[in-house]
Amino acid sequence: MDNQPLLISVIIPVYNGEKYLAEAIQNVKNQDYQQLEIIVIDDGSTDKTREIAAQFKDCIRYIYQQNSGPAAARNHGIKVANGDVIAFLDVDDLWSDDKLKLQADYLANNPSVEIVQGLIQNLKISHLTNDNIAIFEKEYYPYNYINLGSGLYRKLVFDKIGLFDESLRYAEDVDWFIRAWENSISKVVLEQVTLFYRKHQENMTVGKTLTELGFVRIFKKHLDRCRKKGTSPSSLLPGMPTINEYLGAPPNTPKIA
Repeated sequence: MDNQPLLISVIIPVYNGEKYLAEAIQNVKNQDYQQLEIIVIDDGSTDKTREIAAQFKDCIRYIYQQNSGPAAARNHGIKVANGDVIAFLDVDDLWSDDKLKLQADYLANNPSVEIVQGLIQNLKISHLTNDNIAIFEKEYYPYNYINLGSGLYRKLVFDKIGLFDESLRYAEDVDWFIRAWENSISKVVLEQVTLFYRKHQENMTVGKTLTELGFVRIFKKHLDRCRKKGTSPSSLLPGMPTINEYLGAPPNTPKIA
């Protein structure tokens, strides 16, 4: 085993995230892991995102692009990343303090594993302070799902199955993980919380139906690929995880039939 620590490229896509950006960057800096680069992809923000990013100019790479959506922002980050491993942090979410070390060590010790994830803890707004700062509290038990921020990804995986579909404004992560499953990308879920997913009214997916989020279109593409290959849309070879086992699910979410 190579004893050199893996270089992690942390990609933070942000659009008008002035309220959360400094906390997100500091959360990464506070990780118990030193071999990393932080890449902030500003997806055409019109607020003070640029000014806040400038406060961290000595420890981040800041890249501005015209507004093109989360998939394009993440793809931009992947293309310029120098790391062996990719991590994603949405600007309004947070990681556990040991997330990078825990998962990087696992990948280093298990070279056949291509994706390692942890559990997700939903947080909801409990109340606002007198300064209008949101205070969050836990919602539901920790769960296993394919929220990108919960995992680490060997960069070579993106060479194998491609980048995120930039035609999708929502659920590009679901589409990508379905493609990962179709290509038997090895994935392990550690039974420890690595991502704190903060739910609030500014979340992009608030109030959207499954159709609006593109799930019908994504699953249709999945069915078409399986028909073309002559494979089952729900299971691969014996002993391999079914698609539902691979994807997991947030609380109160129906499984894929």
